[in-house]
This record gives sequence, structure tokens and C-alpha cells, in this order.
Amino acid sequence: MTIKKSLHHFIWLAALALLAPAMAANEDLDIPYTKYTLDNGLTLIVHEDHKAPIVAVNVWYHVGSKDEKVGRTGFAHLFEHLMFNGSENYDDEWFKALDRAGATGINGTTNQDRTNYYQVVPKNALEMTLWLESDRMGHLLGAVTQEKLDEQRSVVQNEKRQRENQPYGKAFSTIFENAYPIGHPYSWPVIGSMEDLDSASLDDVHEWFKTRYGASNATITLAGDVDPEQAKTLVEKYFGDIEPGPPLVRHKKWVAKRRGQREQTMYDRVPQARLYKIWNVPEWGSAEADYLDLASGVLSNDKESRLYKRLVYQDRLASDIQAFSFNSEIGGLFGVIVTALEAEKLDQIDQIIDQELATFLAKGPSKDELERVKSSARASYLRSLERVATKADILAKHQVFTGSLETMSAHNKRYLEATAEQVQNTARAWLSDGEYKLRVVPFPTLASKPSTVDRSAGLPSPGTPPVVAFDTIQHATLSNGLKVRLAERHDVPVVRMELLVDAGYAADRTVKPGTANMTMNMLDEGTAKFSALDISARLARMGTGISSGASLDSCSVNLNTLTEHLEPSLEIYADMILHPNFPEAELDRLKQRQLAAIAQEKNTPIGAGLRLLPTLLYGADHAYAAPFSGSGTEQSVEQMTVADLAQYHQTWFKANNATLVVTGDISMEKLVPLLEGSLAKLPTGEVPTKDISRIAPLTEPVVYLVDRPGAEQSVIFATSMVPEYGFDDELPLSMMNEVLGASFTSRINMNLREDKGWSYGARSVIRSTQSERPYIAYAPVQKDQTAASMLEIRNELASIQSDRPATDDELAAALDKRILTLPGRWETAGAVEADLTAMVRYDLADDYWDNYVNDLRALNLQQINDAAKQYLQPNAMLWLVVGDRASIEQSVRDAGLGKVIVLNAEGEPVTDATAINAE
Repeated sequence: MTIKKSLHHFIWLAALALLAPAMAANEDLDIPYTKYTLDNGLTLIVHEDHKAPIVAVNVWYHVGSKDEKVGRTGFAHLFEHLMFNGSENYDDEWFKALDRAGATGINGTTNQDRTNYYQVVPKNALEMTLWLESDRMGHLLGAVTQEKLDEQRSVVQNEKRQRENQPYGKAFSTIFENAYPIGHPYSWPVIGSMEDLDSASLDDVHEWFKTRYGASNATITLAGDVDPEQAKTLVEKYFGDIEPGPPLVRHKKWVAKRRGQREQTMYDRVPQARLYKIWNVPEWGSAEADYLDLASGVLSNDKESRLYKRLVYQDRLASDIQAFSFNSEIGGLFGVIVTALEAEKLDQIDQIIDQELATFLAKGPSKDELERVKSSARASYLRSLERVATKADILAKHQVFTGSLETMSAHNKRYLEATAEQVQNTARAWLSDGEYKLRVVPFPTLASKPSTVDRSAGLPSPGTPPVVAFDTIQHATLSNGLKVRLAERHDVPVVRMELLVDAGYAADRTVKPGTANMTMNMLDEGTAKFSALDISARLARMGTGISSGASLDSCSVNLNTLTEHLEPSLEIYADMILHPNFPEAELDRLKQRQLAAIAQEKNTPIGAGLRLLPTLLYGADHAYAAPFSGSGTEQSVEQMTVADLAQYHQTWFKANNATLVVTGDISMEKLVPLLEGSLAKLPTGEVPTKDISRIAPLTEPVVYLVDRPGAEQSVIFATSMVPEYGFDDELPLSMMNEVLGASFTSRINMNLREDKGWSYGARSVIRSTQSERPYIAYAPVQKDQTAASMLEIRNELASIQSDRPATDDELAAALDKRILTLPGRWETAGAVEADLTAMVRYDLADDYWDNYVNDLRALNLQQINDAAKQYLQPNAMLWLVVGDRASIEQSVRDAGLGKVIVLNAEGEPVTDATAINAE
């Protein structure tokens, strides 16, 4: 529900800023729209897209953390949370009504400049959704109580703890505080400070809503299967009576350009040293912002980019590097983030970045570099147009930040026609100095009109849901026996392929742990025909993506390309599958990266738990004992050789051990000849049998405690074993888990987050495998409530078996959520591909998804509660807790949840003089 200012989210924002202006000049790529302004100032934008019977509803309020004051920070984000806790005429959890209507992508986010609330719903639920959104826009304050404020304050504070409990979790709050001058509205974090959150009063919150959430400060974007005039009629009906709100004071452009250099060092519990180099640059929508986007792409967009090639490939000093241009409404930041393989080499890395940047500023980008970045952005933008939610967001951003949607064309044209000289000159102007290392128009007269809505009648019914069907699956078999499954769809000119090989981490048992992961990571590092840099450059010029990876039961190689580039892309794709040469020099580099990833896992609370959990569950000798990441161990990675990878590839990559799943813009008639000329060369032959036998069940509970000194939170895993995916009770078990822990409104999350306020989020999952699999309830919680949270989890597992079984209403809600989300589930080819691969992996029939709705509707409450009794083991659980031992051990032991065994980071029992002797 909240924006995440982590490294990954920061990079995602930069990538979005890069892609949004990257529309090609082609008219068919424009986003058509109809725009209306209501008498009360509310803006409505409607985009029609009838490929699926769904509508994206996106409401932007032009208010963010920059509208706060020093000493009163975090209000925008805290209020976002309160908007989900009910309104005057629907005083209940927001997710309940929308889940039952089949909504997908329900959430809200807050950043420095705006707060948005969005959901994608079946078109029959549009009116209901507008009723809900209008009720919290115009009828909220009567439902905002002190109890709700206290509850969400606690949730937000746990969110802040959870974020800052991660490696590098405090870096960006430090950067914003120091990159901007005191008093600048970007100088404090969006989530605010603990002190300011503690001091937020109910009067403060009410005043925030009255001044910032008027209709004239809101933009509604509807994108999807909707008629503009009908949309306008509905929006006027539900929003036309809402007060416009008072005139607001707006920040104008405030680019805080600095002079000279400033450097800070902070200490954190991290596995690798990381350097942040930051410059203050112009705001979003400016020409300079576009040109700096391009500059960041030249520096680090792909493997052939300057900084990546130099530091990761050539000098091998870094495990990763990312340049970004993060442009907000009134100012922006340009930055470079690099993670060092060796802390001692950080100064050398800093000098190399300065050298490469100086060369770039002196000579500018080459024509090939610039075109490669533009091509990659164009391809990514084309793919993004498949989602109505993305198009709604792009339209809203231009309207809210510029007041006009006409800015899109100029923005896009400028981006695509940028010259090397423009990029170079802009970079010189803004990046040659000022480095930080770590690091108001009168309103029109507005009036509301009388309401025509009888809100006392309650929430409108969503109406009859649309009928949806899974894509038609076509079958073919190549001359070498390779099975092909195709789902045709021609909405966008994109083809996707996934070669699914029955292998995965489970095939590591007879070789070095981590071999599957390393083999798949090495597939794009060169073939007999192409080097890694050749592959990267060729794919970038076509806007094609090829990726490979491994999971527990399978290895996969994925192709995502524009239809116009399918044939040359397939040539590279097949060559990587058939003839990887696993160059020794690249193996050495990737071994360092995999070792760094292992260190990252061990230093991340959830990562540390997920490394140890499989061995604790299955035993060290089982094929499923690999860490959930499949990264292996330091020893196995260090000893890995090219021969190991070649042997793994030769052993498992057989046509009779693989299936090719294809989705998108191609027919089987065109596809098969292309594949016969490429993948028909994949050999056939015998493959080993993976030992994935069942294990003896636990007869008594056990608690494993992993010490993470100084941790502000504990991460709890509560586990037991259930049968393999697809067994007879699969659907009853799955629906039982919907009630218990699979979603926001499930029992475990409502208990630990909404009722107790001890966690930002708690869930339970059932991992899909080809054999016996773990049921896992997990929760990051504040450390002083570790034992209490464990007891609450066990009580939830026990009560659904006995005194509080699943109810008719809970089952109906779970079924509505599962069934009514199907119109949005298969919106994209990628989503269809995912469900097709699941059918292959678990040997499901072609009509599985066609029968899915009927099979779900045939379930009854007795089956759900029988599944809880049969498959949950609350009194024989394996618990794993990662947290500050000194703070939590005694209370965990006193809880009496089982024998407590203290482990080190390697999963080995700890016996020392300071151990607490109590059982």
C-alpha cells in the first residue's frame, strides 16, 4: 500500500521515467483519450481498450510528501493507509468488496508529489468501484476514528522498521536528507520519521483530508473496456456532489543544484560495500530530464554500456552497477549506484566511474549507443501498452504534473529525436559539478451540484460478471520430439517463448549445489558463434529480451521479442540453448556475483531464513534441500568448473525432457518451420531420475532460532508439509489457505497487522512442487512481539481446525476473489505463458483452466474445513525465527512452542556458555 524507497524501487522509478517518454513517433502508439472537467474541478480521463472485459480505475490526488512541513512528515503516506480502512457508507476493509468483485492490482502508493489509488476490475464492477472511490473522496471523515489512526500508525511504523531492517535500507533517506537543502520539500523521506508519526493527531489527519482531498485536486483515469460518455455519466453521478476543496499553495520548480563535492560514510549491516554518486538535476517534463534519461542508459543500460562493461566485465570490481535519472515534479536526481565485490576497491571503483564519466562528458555518446538505448526503451514501451493499468498511469502523470495531456507528444518527440550533442551538452551542464557521495494561479469559481445518489441504500451490486475463457492451446511436436504448445494472441506485435526443461535445483543433488543456477546464468555469456557482448548488443538493437533461470523443479530459457524481429532473435535464442560455451573468464566473474548473492541472502532476514528452511524441512540429502534461491554454498560455487556446467547442460537439455511454450503474435503454421530450422537440433536421449521422495512427518514441534544481532524485527516462518501440487484435495487446500493467509484480508494478516499492529504484513503460502511441499506461514514482526506473534500464528492454525472453522462468507469471498479475477488474470501474454508453463510442469490437462471455475464452484464448506483438519499440523510445526537472539530467546522458549535450537548463519547448532538452559 505504500511506495518503497528501497534501491530496487528507486531504480524502478528511474526506469519508468525512461520508458514513459519513449513512445515511438508512430501515431498507432499514441494513447487515445477523452478528457472531461466536472463543475467541481475534478478531471476525468477515459481511454478505451476493449481487448479484455476489464477497466483500470486510477485516482490521483495532487498531494505528496512535499506538501508536508518539517515536524509533520509522513502525513501523505499515513493518510493513504487510512483511505483503505472504510468510509462513512462502507465502513469496512477496502479489499473485501473489491476482492469479491474480481479486482486485480488493488493498491495505493504515495511519493513526493502525488498519492494514487488504483484497481483493475471486471467491467461489470466499474460502477461499484466508482461508488467506493467517491465515498472515500466525499464521505470519509466520519469513519476515521482514533482507533483506526492508532492502528495504521502502528502498521506504517512497522513498514518503516521492515524497510530499514534490510541491507542498505537507510541509504536513500540519508541521500534525500543531504542532497537537498534544509527545508526543501524533498529533503525528508516519504514515510516520515517515527517521531512525526507518533505526534500525528486525529485533528491533524482530518485537516489533511479537508485541505488536500477536494475534488478539484483529483484526477480520475479510466482505461479499458469502457465508453467515455457512459464513464462521464457515472463519474458525474458519484463525484459531482463532492466539494471542490480550498485553493492550494503549489511548489514551483526548485532544482537544488549544488557546487563542489560532499561525501558521507554511514555504517550498516551489509555484506558488500556500495557507492552512491548523486547530482541534483532538473524536474520531470523538462528537456534536460529527457536527455539525462538517455545519458543514464548509455552509461548502464545493458552489458555493453560503459560503466557496466568496464566495472563488471572488464575490471571485475563490481557485482552490479546502475545509473539512473530520477525526475520528480519540481526537481530531480541523477545517480550512479555500484556494489563492490571487495570493500577495499571502493576508491578504485570511484576513480573509474569518474574516468568514464569524464570521457562521456568530453566526447558524448556514439550514434550506436544512443540508438541502442532508444530502441530498448521503445520495445519496453510497446510491451507496457498491453496493460490498461500502465496506460492509465501515464495519462494521469501528464495531466497532474503539467495540467495538459498535450505534453505527451512533445515529450515523446523530443526524446526520440534527441541528438548526441544535446545529450552531451546536458550532461556537461549538470554532471560536471556538485557531486554528493554516499549519498503557485487563482482557482476558478467552483461549485458542486446536488447529489442524485441515495447512499443510504448501501453498496451497489457489481452486477453479472463477464464470461472468460483461457486461450486455445495448440499442440505440435518437432522432428526431434520437442513438444510445442502455442496460445495465439495478436493484440500487440510481441512473441514470447519459454523452453521448460525438467531439471532445476533438484537436479543439483548429484553435482555441486548451485550448478543449475550457475548454468542458466551462464547461457547468455557466449556461444561458439556470439560473445556475451555480441549477444547483448544484437538483442538491444532489436529490443529483444532473452533470459534464463532455474527453479526448484525446472530450468527455463525465455524469449520476448517484437514480431518483426522474431527470426533473428530466434537464431540467437537457439544458439544459446544449443551451443553455450561457458567461457571460463565469465564463469569466474559470475562466481563472484553468485558468492555476493549468497552473502546478500545471509545478511537479509528473509533471505537467511529461506536459505536454511529447505534443509531443515527435507533433510540435507533430499533433492529439495537446496536454498530457495538455488544459489548453492560458498564452497560449491568456488569449486565450480566449466566442465560442471557443460555436463549439467548436456545431461538435462534433451528434446524429450523439455517443452516449448509460445504465446503471442504468431500462428502455428509460421512457427513450426522456424523452430525446425533452429530448435529441432536439440538432441534426444536418456536423463537421470531426480530423487524427490516423500519424507517422514514431524511428530513434535521444533523451533530453530537464527541470531541476527541488533535486528529491529524478527522474521517468523511456521511450516509443515502437504502433498504435491495437483493432488485430489488441491483446490480445497488452496481455498482454505485463501481464508487463512493467502491475501490481505485473510485471518493471519488481519490479526498481526490490522488488529495487533505488530507487522507490516503476514501471509501464508503453499509452494508448488512436483513432490511433497511446504506450507509456510511467515511474518516479519517487531522484535518485542516475536513470541506473541508465534502464538497468534499457531492459534490461527489451530482455531480453523476446531472452534473457528472457515465460514460460508469466508468461502464465498475466497471463491469470488479467485473466480472474478480471471478477466484480469489473462490480460497479458506473459500471464497466459505462466499458466501454460504450470500446466506443463504439473502435467495438467488442456481443459484444466476451462473446468477451473466449475471445479471451484463445486467446492463446499465441509471440504475446506476437512482440508484444514487433515493437512495443517499446528502442534507439530517446524518453526524458524531470524532475529536478535539476546532480545527474543527467553520469550520464545517461554512460549512453549517446541524445543528451541539455536543455529548460526550456516544452519549449524550453536552451543555456548551464554545459551539459556530452559525447555
